[in-house]
Amino acid sequence: MKNNCCKLKNTPRTPEMQKNLITRLNRIEGQVNGIKKMLEENRYCGDILIQLSAIEKGLENFGYIILQDHMNTCMTEEIKNGNKEITKEAIELIKYLK
Repeated sequence: MKNNCCKLKNTPRTPEMQKNLITRLNRIEGQVNGIKKMLEENRYCGDILIQLSAIEKGLENFGYIILQDHMNTCMTEEIKNGNKEITKEAIELIKYLK
């Protein structure tokens, strides 16, 4: 897979989308901090596992939103420009989310 980590998106995210993504990350960050506090308070393992599950689900949903954005913008642009290899990248990215 081609490493595009240093490239900027051709189609910028809308301010609303950026705000939504940042809000989601802030929520996840709060949940992680909540687990730290639960450990410090020696809380019940089951309660910690429930919070951990919520974090995992939140990260998974965040990933799917980013993937959808990638497919709707970056990939669509690449396909329009004749790059059919971009679908291989999509398959690899989907594997990372599993």
